[in-house]
Amino acid sequence: MHLSGRFVHRIGPEDVGKRVTVRIRLPEGGFTDIVGVVESWEQGTLTLRRRDDSLAEVAEDSIAASRVVPQTPPKRRGRP
Repeated sequence: MHLSGRFVHRIGPEDVGKRVTVRIRLPEGGFTDIVGVVESWEQGTLTLRRRDDSLAEVAEDSIAASRVVPQTPPKRRGRP
């Protein structure tokens, strides 16, 4: 069975501070996904802080789909 979906862009400037996933269009074609916390949203550019603490800048007009996602669960401690 083939399922086709449509992309939905569901985040906005009011989501600064929240963890999101963003699917962006690549200039050479295709898409890539970025997951991170929205640090800022200014003049059409989002800044996302990734899990590895790096920053990704995303042009708002390159977003194909987005949504707020749950916070990363705390790491579990190993068993002795």
